[in-house]
Amino acid sequence: MKLERLRVKNFKSLRDVSMEEIPPFCVVVGQNGVGKTTLFEVFGFLRDSLASDVRSAFMRRGGFHEVVSRGSEGETIFLELAFRMELSGKDRLVTYSVELGVEGRRPHIVREILKYKRAAHGRPYHFLDFTRGKGYAISNEEDFDKSDEHLDREDQALDDNELAIKGLGVFRKFKAANAVRSLIEGWHLSDFHITAAREVKDAGVAESLSVDGDNLALVTQYMFEQHPDLFIRLLDKMRRRVPGVDGVEAHQMDDGRVSLRFSDGTFNTPFIGRFVSDGTIKMFAYLVLLHDPAPHPLLCVEEPENQLYPTLLGELAEEFEEYAERGGQVFVSTHSPDFLNAVPLESIWVMEKRDGFTEVARASEDAILESLVREGDLPGYLWRQGLFGGLGRQ
Repeated sequence: MKLERLRVKNFKSLRDVSMEEIPPFCVVVGQNGVGKTTLFEVFGFLRDSLASDVRSAFMRRGGFHEVVSRGSEGETIFLELAFRMELSGKDRLVTYSVELGVEGRRPHIVREILKYKRAAHGRPYHFLDFTRGKGYAISNEEDFDKSDEHLDREDQALDDNELAIKGLGVFRKFKAANAVRSLIEGWHLSDFHITAAREVKDAGVAESLSVDGDNLALVTQYMFEQHPDLFIRLLDKMRRRVPGVDGVEAHQMDDGRVSLRFSDGTFNTPFIGRFVSDGTIKMFAYLVLLHDPAPHPLLCVEEPENQLYPTLLGELAEEFEEYAERGGQVFVSTHSPDFLNAVPLESIWVMEKRDGFTEVARASEDAILESLVREGDLPGYLWRQGLFGGLGRQ
């Protein structure tokens, strides 16, 4: 199940932005301040709204008036996502949209809709439709033999601050709502911190890397014990990509805490994690993240090139692409020509600002860029030369 289409209106600098036919591996480029972080923040906002509620998600970002686009006071924020997913053995495009408003300083959900086509033709049917906390959901949506008027409609009254997919999505009878809720809950927005990854942790169990990477030692221990074959492949890649690293282990100390240790074939005594280079820690953390036995349905990583040697970036791009091929959709923002050189032009989206607001376009839709790449030029070198400017240029 992957995100195929996104539309955002009135969310910070994203005054009216659409992305169509989003690839499994999506790389976003643009100068500082054009809205790359804001795009990722849309995903974070939805995830936070589901984890708590809409008001809490706004408060984490300074309130509704700090999130709504400048000059759009009095208007609503609109987010629409279309997912490709399998329902009842058939591939369907499910569209989820939410409109958000404010009264005084109290944010609320104006309308929330979940819809898809029941048949090959016709308009998408609303299987969940709520306005200001009141609406309905269809409980037998998979009875495709029944006509629309014979579907079982359950009227509900909810808090207009809480997403309907949060409350109703826990029930499997609302299949599409359940699937979208599970998808958003599984999103991972990496905010990796080198210092956090070096931390010595109390003994415990962690199956997946945390947002800031502070449980790296525990996840390493878990992978070594529970997924040894996968861990061996990870270490093999680490050895090939970071010269001198012969092995990595999670070491439990006498006081019960767990730390990372890196082995260098030249020395008998391994190095404690806090003494190895930033690049070594970061590359290992990304390999752990990208070898998760249960890939996140959507993974967002900002500027992975920081602290990494340029020659590693092409290999890291390949790792992201392999992760997407295994089923975890990937969004990456970057300024690195070395990273872009390893990315197909079709996977690159360009962001620019015009009149204070963000515009976005697929790089392959630029006739000049497409022609240059077809003739053998690499995207990263074209980016370095400043040829990615001019959205919509033909």
